[in-house]
Amino acid sequence: MTPDMTKQVLTTTAETVLARRYYLKDSAGEICETWETLSRRVADAVAIADKDHDDYELIREKFFSMIYHLDFLPNSPCLMNAGTGLGQLSACFVLPIEDSMDGIFTAIRNGALVHKTGGGTGYSFSRLRSKNASVRSTQGVASGPLSFAAVFDAATETIKQGGKRRGANMGVLRVDHPDIMDFITAKADQEKFNNFNFSVGITDAFMQAVEDGEDYDLVEPSSGEVISSLNARQVFETIVDLAWKNGEPGVLFIDAANRDNPTPQLGDFEATNPCGEQWLLPYESCNLGSVNLANFVLDGDVDYDRLQETVRYATLFLDNVIDCNRFPIPEIEEMTLKTRKIGMGIMGLHDLLIQLEIPYGSEEGRNVSAAIMAFIRKTSEEYSIEMAEVSGPFPAYDSAINTYTPRRNAALTSIQPTGTVSMIADCASGCEPYFSIVMVKHVMDGDRLIMVNKLFEKIARREGFYSDELMSKVADSGTVIGHDEIPEKWQDIFCTAQDIAPENHIKMQGRLQKNGVDSSISKTINLPNDASREEVKLSYLTGFKLGCKGLTVYRDGSRENQVLNTKEASEKDQMAVVSAQGPVKRNLPDTLDAKRYKVKDQQQKSVYIIVCFDENEEPMEVFAKFPFDNRVDLKDKSTMWTTTCRLVSLALRFNVPMDEIIKQLDRSSGHMLDLPAQLSKLFKSFMAGTQQGFASPCPECSGVLRFEEGCETCHECGYSKCS
Repeated sequence: MTPDMTKQVLTTTAETVLARRYYLKDSAGEICETWETLSRRVADAVAIADKDHDDYELIREKFFSMIYHLDFLPNSPCLMNAGTGLGQLSACFVLPIEDSMDGIFTAIRNGALVHKTGGGTGYSFSRLRSKNASVRSTQGVASGPLSFAAVFDAATETIKQGGKRRGANMGVLRVDHPDIMDFITAKADQEKFNNFNFSVGITDAFMQAVEDGEDYDLVEPSSGEVISSLNARQVFETIVDLAWKNGEPGVLFIDAANRDNPTPQLGDFEATNPCGEQWLLPYESCNLGSVNLANFVLDGDVDYDRLQETVRYATLFLDNVIDCNRFPIPEIEEMTLKTRKIGMGIMGLHDLLIQLEIPYGSEEGRNVSAAIMAFIRKTSEEYSIEMAEVSGPFPAYDSAINTYTPRRNAALTSIQPTGTVSMIADCASGCEPYFSIVMVKHVMDGDRLIMVNKLFEKIARREGFYSDELMSKVADSGTVIGHDEIPEKWQDIFCTAQDIAPENHIKMQGRLQKNGVDSSISKTINLPNDASREEVKLSYLTGFKLGCKGLTVYRDGSRENQVLNTKEASEKDQMAVVSAQGPVKRNLPDTLDAKRYKVKDQQQKSVYIIVCFDENEEPMEVFAKFPFDNRVDLKDKSTMWTTTCRLVSLALRFNVPMDEIIKQLDRSSGHMLDLPAQLSKLFKSFMAGTQQGFASPCPECSGVLRFEEGCETCHECGYSKCS
């Protein structure tokens, strides 16, 4: 892999993300970097660990080349902070929470320091005594893990990661903790714990009890005593029900993770990082990076020679990060240096399969993907062993316990979310399939901009089925399936996340886990909106049997909304106005399905927008509900919002095209937080979403959030709820 100075041209989206989140700015807030200078800054900062090496200049140039040409990209904190005064380059941390007030608030303090420098934190609340358990020191009773989780959540809310990203947490509670039912249902109210992903730590014993239909023991952590029991199937059904409703809690198969613990002599795994792919011991951290598989196809086959060299230098890069990192607290530095874990991942897997003309959801797709991941793991381990021969294995290596060949790094591979990083590289994120192939972006004047996947456009033009009309149809339908103009072969190859059967998502995760992933995988099992609870249950059971270490299931359209039924008696007998030459006004039925969206006005006061839908899931009526309607000083504002909603509802009932309504709303918008702007964002998200209705609007732009890799991400501005 000789350094290639061919100029790298980035997409407009990539430049937008870089300008918003990654490029350094001067004291006046002006951008003072380009992609080339950022790549050089990062490469130089990490190569400095090899400054005394004979090949220092070559290493420095190889690091630069693989970043600049998007063959390998490190995690966001490294791209943001390398070569700066902050210098904290890791993404993942797990912090212990001891069962004492001092231990709890020490963990809050440490978490704040991690978030401030750009990392995400995982916490296990399983050591905390249960609600109402006795506390000898005060002669009182404990308030339980959830009460303290709320304190962690509030602390996170006040801190932005490195001034650029809001803190993200994973909260874990073992399924045998006495407060497990409160934990499982804690996020049924989506207004709570917004800075946390919650996952239940599932044990093998619990899963056996589920299969057998038996009760299982709940153990008080402060005493180790069994204090009660629950029926395993009933608990499991509750987890399934809540996951069906809004995707949480997730599940972490904690015994499966500990079976693969490379350093059991140091303790057991209790928690993961926020997206679940990195199992870490208390105080461990891990820096991540991803190989862009989209760049490793040559003449219709995988370019294994170039991939091998890239993986070797990427392994060196990630190991160097450990030595040039600035850790938030001494305990993290000590533990990280003991195990020297790295997280080599992938992105662009779907791009690679498309170029090989293999459907993602096929057995062949899984075979090829597993073989590539195994190759990456083998290559990385071989180089880690070579490094250990020169510099010594990770210090915690114990030949009496660790039976594998001494290597420099205790763990080597994981598959992490690559949301904004894959946007920079213009490829599919992580090991996920594309969420959509053709998208609609609504620009300032209300026009529709059709954005076509580069591989789809290339192949469609080459095969002769490209047309603007077809691209618009694919964008509107959200799928390539069912369009007669597209040959069946290419419909299969360009199947997207929603079109791939859930069992094929799970099978892909299971194969990758088994064939080359040390830690775990951040992946979403996408289910259609009409998926049943039984399908969610089957997903969890299948994932467990396949050896997955964690699972996130998301039913399309289930998050950020609440299904309501509304009746409008005053409209009951209203007849449609029919004119031979005029528009037809739709009748309002007695009952309409509706979804409620919580937004903020200019003063950051909560306002609820309720959108009612007809039987075809088309919006038919809009309401704005103020929690403070009775306040005299806000009566005019409430009246104005109500009037606007009535006019929009009238336009909807007369079948005014949605894009025309959006255009008028945009022209009426005077502030990002006013009602026309909020309605415009909702309608744009509806048009850009799937056929199942509204997608969640991005809080930072007018884009829509897609749930993938265990988290909601905006593919327009790079916002991620978990990063």
